[in-house]
Amino acid sequence: MSRRTVELVVISDVHLGTFGLHADELLKYLKSIKPDMLILNGDIIDIWNFKKRFFPKKHLRIIYELIKLSQKGTKVIYLTGNHDDLLRTFGRSNFGSIKLRDHLKIDIKGKRYWFFHGDIFDRSIQQTKWLAKLGGKGYDFLIYINRLFNRLAKFYGRAPFSFSAKIKNNVKKAVKYISDFEQAACDVACDQGFDFVVCGHIHMPIIKTIRHSKKNKFVKYMNSGDWVENLSALEFDGEIWKIFRYYEPELQLRLKKIKSIKELKVPAPAFN
Repeated sequence: MSRRTVELVVISDVHLGTFGLHADELLKYLKSIKPDMLILNGDIIDIWNFKKRFFPKKHLRIIYELIKLSQKGTKVIYLTGNHDDLLRTFGRSNFGSIKLRDHLKIDIKGKRYWFFHGDIFDRSIQQTKWLAKLGGKGYDFLIYINRLFNRLAKFYGRAPFSFSAKIKNNVKKAVKYISDFEQAACDVACDQGFDFVVCGHIHMPIIKTIRHSKKNKFVKYMNSGDWVENLSALEFDGEIWKIFRYYEPELQLRLKKIKSIKELKVPAPAFN
């Protein structure tokens, strides 16, 4: 299979070792790209929720594919997050051709970039880590139930639905938490003279410009999303940044058929 050449790719919040990971989709994505640089922006291996009895072969294949990319010329940099914070004890280390770091500061096309997971701006983790870990287990269970629901939705030709995204979009505290997180990251980035700040952690893929809360300064904020709910990544082709979103072709074909049938106002046929 031919691979797309991409200058830089950022993925985060893969959560290897949990029920929520869409392993098949991520593996297909990794096999479809040939990036010059791949930044793994935290929570790649979910050490918090790691279980000996659950680490499927598909999850191991993802690790193998990442190693394979690094051996074939892709510069792979693993930035630690809160769910894989145990790796922070290794400091600035290299595992073969994969570099392990806590954050990354680089220049791209004359612009200053700051890449980091983002958990340093999460008060629930900094102040009550045990509560954050408990919430992580609850989130993992919610995602598991959501996956079962979406399997039924797919069978009936309906679009997938995210329980947690619905909660985040409708609960004011969750919306404020996301807004506060983004603002805090951008304020610090502005103060340190960065043009771009790139995070993960909150599972919300987005690219937008944010103004400093006190100064007339602006920074471009980007978040790579996750491979549990949004199945997303950030891609830079050398000119512009864009959010890549994985969509299952078979499901999209079904949805297109449903849409065209509704436009014609005729009864929909049953899908086998």
